[in-house]
Amino acid sequence: MARTGDRARTATVPALSALDFALDRGSPVPLYYQLAQQLESAIEHGVLAPGNLLGNEVDLSVRLGLSRPTVRQAIQSLVDKGLLVRRRGVGTQVVHSQVKRPLELSSLYDDLEEAGQGPTTQVVRNEVVPASCDVAAALGVAEGSEVTVLDRLRRTHGQPVALLCNYLPASLVPLDDTRLESTGLYRMMRSAGITLHSARQRVGARAATAEEAARLDEEEGAALLTMQRTAYDDTGRAVEYGTHIYRASRYTFDFQLLVRP
Repeated sequence: MARTGDRARTATVPALSALDFALDRGSPVPLYYQLAQQLESAIEHGVLAPGNLLGNEVDLSVRLGLSRPTVRQAIQSLVDKGLLVRRRGVGTQVVHSQVKRPLELSSLYDDLEEAGQGPTTQVVRNEVVPASCDVAAALGVAEGSEVTVLDRLRRTHGQPVALLCNYLPASLVPLDDTRLESTGLYRMMRSAGITLHSARQRVGARAATAEEAARLDEEEGAALLTMQRTAYDDTGRAVEYGTHIYRASRYTFDFQLLVRP
């Protein structure tokens, strides 16, 4: 029977063989940082998937021709970010990649797909309902008028990352569950001839309820990022109002700040 350590070393072969490390030993950038950046990129793009084993520090240092302290520092930086975990008797294992999303008017599905995150969608609710006061105000329609509500669970690499709730004018665009589960909402809107122009968005945070935690594979009370967005087309019409929640352990908003002239 193979020992646990033998199984761990065997499991590293497919994961590591897919990587082509390019370490510049003459660069002023420390080698540990170069290694950490390339490992993080491989995790983000799905080359190293959740569950893949990297083996132990001795295996990696021999394979890469680096000292053990250098490899240990690189691995520790990714352990601190929650991307890797050390398991006794097994080695270093990929946990998951954190979604980094630009703070701009874009579809979460499109952003995840472009980043190689393997997004999938489960439609939980797709029905026409009377608009509540808040929804009516956001969409600029009369309270009680018909709107379509969508509840969807978005996953990356099979792991839940976000719960999405969207409201749209009922007659705006046909919303078929099959298409919603195979592509993004904004892509469907563009296909219907709707040109998205701008949006107002608010980002916040709160603790997960028991129901949200169960659906997102988190502990009750875990930190969640929240986002409310109203999107407008090129005529100034409100075409979508969304209230989304994201796992803070797996998701960040990424944006650039410029100095006002």
